[in-house]
Amino acid sequence: MGGRNIRLYLFDGIPNGMISAEIVNWTGRFMVAPRSQLNRLAKRDEVKRSGVYFLKGSNPKDPSQDMIYIGESENILSRLIQHERDHDKELWEKTIIVTSKDENLTKAHIRYLESRLISIANQVKRAMVANNTNPEPTNLPEPDIDDMEYLLEQIQMVLPVLGYTFVNPLPDLVSKNDDENNLVSPVFTISYSGATAKAQEVDGEFVVLEGSLSRIAHTRSLADSYIHIRERLVSNGTLIESKQTGFWMFTQNTPFQSPSTAANIVGGASLNGREHWKVQNTNKSYAKWSEEQIKDVNPIMDEQDESVDSEELDNS
Repeated sequence: MGGRNIRLYLFDGIPNGMISAEIVNWTGRFMVAPRSQLNRLAKRDEVKRSGVYFLKGSNPKDPSQDMIYIGESENILSRLIQHERDHDKELWEKTIIVTSKDENLTKAHIRYLESRLISIANQVKRAMVANNTNPEPTNLPEPDIDDMEYLLEQIQMVLPVLGYTFVNPLPDLVSKNDDENNLVSPVFTISYSGATAKAQEVDGEFVVLEGSLSRIAHTRSLADSYIHIRERLVSNGTLIESKQTGFWMFTQNTPFQSPSTAANIVGGASLNGREHWKVQNTNKSYAKWSEEQIKDVNPIMDEQDESVDSEELDNS
């Protein structure tokens, strides 16, 4: 896939205000606004169209995790007004809507999208899904299904640009030779107090691979934030007790924000992931590998290193 041009407009000139986003030469349109600006959002024609929407808040049991409600309506504004009166939506903080500028989304289309989005969000477990049910996809003609799947791909592309990853598919283990457009790394391994895991950096995420082991016990030095993440992964089934006593097993490829976060979750201890993760079958750390990647595209670093070494020899 080549580059894409996504146009963002900040209505108030601030990142936390009302924002619109669209892919150039595509009819879809995204609108994001804080719940407190629902009155301003209501003035926009886009909100009165047919489409799907997300209500985002925080999981009350784990504020570090997003909670989302996914819905559809032929008039999104009318549904948002209903939600505004709903005490079950108290945790709603941000509104994200997806509509089409040519207004060609039918009720069957948006019900299909809603079903697919809920299913994906439940599968990837990047956020807690507040929907109590997951409706079956509506029956659509094959050309319409293709159109909706294409729209779904655009949603999965634009939402992360806006800072939301809750419907992004989980990364697959791939080889650098599989797709030259994929930003992938070699496989990394870690071994700590009996926990052994593999991981790979894919498209900017550090992904611990399915089947890896995580130590159940944790040290006193482990930060509360990491303890919450471990508890969440257990509660949503990403970590289950393994056949090896004292260890959990990852049931799916699981993305983390950094090598250190992944190392802390696997080892149950405060670890520097850039040093503990090693390129598979070598003793080369992630930090060393990362440094080499920069040198590959910026050879001048080697010259600078040689210059520093020479200065150190002269001073000695």
